[in-house]
Amino acid sequence: MSHPKLCPSKKAGVPADNFKDSEMEETPEHDAAAAAAKNFNDLPQDILLHILSFLPTLDTIRTSLISTKWKPLWSLVPSLNFSYVHFPPYKSFSTTRQFFSEFIDRTLIMRPQLPLKKFRLEFIYEDRYGCHVDSWVRYAIKNDVLELDLDFFIDKSFHIGEPEARPNYDFPFSALRNGKVRVLKLCCCDLTLPVNMESMNLWTMKDVYFDQIYMTDDVVLDLFKACPNIEVLKFEDCYGMENLRLCSEKLKRLDLLYFYTTERELYLELDCPNLVWLNIDCVEVGQFCVKNLSSLVEFHTSIVHKLEHYGQWFKVVKQLHRIAHIKHLVVQNWWLKLAPKDVFPKDFLLYNLKHLELQTGYTQYDLLGLAALLEFCPNLETMILNPLYKIDDDESLSEELLNKPINLSMPSLKEVKLKAIPGENQNQFAQFLALLKKQGVVLEKIVLLIPLYDGFSSSPIVLRVSPPRADVNAEFSLHFEGNPDQ
Repeated sequence: MSHPKLCPSKKAGVPADNFKDSEMEETPEHDAAAAAAKNFNDLPQDILLHILSFLPTLDTIRTSLISTKWKPLWSLVPSLNFSYVHFPPYKSFSTTRQFFSEFIDRTLIMRPQLPLKKFRLEFIYEDRYGCHVDSWVRYAIKNDVLELDLDFFIDKSFHIGEPEARPNYDFPFSALRNGKVRVLKLCCCDLTLPVNMESMNLWTMKDVYFDQIYMTDDVVLDLFKACPNIEVLKFEDCYGMENLRLCSEKLKRLDLLYFYTTERELYLELDCPNLVWLNIDCVEVGQFCVKNLSSLVEFHTSIVHKLEHYGQWFKVVKQLHRIAHIKHLVVQNWWLKLAPKDVFPKDFLLYNLKHLELQTGYTQYDLLGLAALLEFCPNLETMILNPLYKIDDDESLSEELLNKPINLSMPSLKEVKLKAIPGENQNQFAQFLALLKKQGVVLEKIVLLIPLYDGFSSSPIVLRVSPPRADVNAEFSLHFEGNPDQ
């Protein structure tokens, strides 16, 4: 059985420049394609290298067959992308892994020792490849790689038939000591940390993304000791933490996604005065303590919309009074259940909030919750309403609330964007559009985003005020952005 070579045949790649199809009938379309290829070939080398840096390395190598000019280009590309997804599959996963590993080894041997901007590896790991992966990682670091991205999960479809207790790759953190890595992305591996992390002094490290990695509280503390200049931090599907205390003057963006703990809910404490972005998504928080988020601009939070999870959502959202200076809020519509006036201080208002993204339905329960939230947003300019996927039905309302008029306070609102779900609650959606018109505020436009059943999105439908005037009874005109035939 053969496997891919660094210089594949014409049958597997692009024809060489001296290859001519004498039997091909020359047509205007063929002439245009030939002219385009010639123009593409005339591009400066630095532009060609930039274009090639977006391709998997196997495809980059195949371009060496295009012409003499292209032959050495693959070895000069400042990025290496070893994609297991795009590698030709063989009869068994084991054989594919073996050939994929050999392909990487040969590529690194033949490539000159030039600085790397990015090294990305997608691979389904087995213990027998530990030495191979170690050598690949050290090759990247030795060549001053700026972004190191290792993904040992890829997708769940690659793990069908794999043993549940599959071993993880043990990432040699100490190997970073003499490198220049600025961005570190690790998925589905273990960390081996040196005893004295603080002595590593990884000053260049700016962005850290960990996915499906066992992280204890001490590991997080050691990480910041070794990398004092981290500005972007993302933990996704990580586990093992119980008391996560993040104290950093450098951190600017933080994403905490899909956390789960072994025994108890997470205690989360944030003291990051220069943080501008915070996203807490599906995190089981026992207690959330905000000490200093004085620079926060954008805050996202979400959790599975099931009544048993409301308490988790509540523990996060009730901290809004400590970050009332935010300008952009992304949140779910559980606001009627929250009873905001009983949770926040009497003078609580989100004065600086300009943009609101709300996951919501359009039932009476939802509209009352929306009205409660808007009371705290006097300067809101843009509101985006996305579908809320509910697992449980709305809680029952008293007759008084069922018949209560909806009053949406929107004195500064200019634009509303609504995303509809085809075939679901169309009457409620239409009623909400009518409600917006009755609120006594003239919006500049309402944008309707209606996905089609076949997976394609229709062009946005824009309702504009026509003619523009300060008349609360102004009529909306219909305008399609894009192709109106859609």
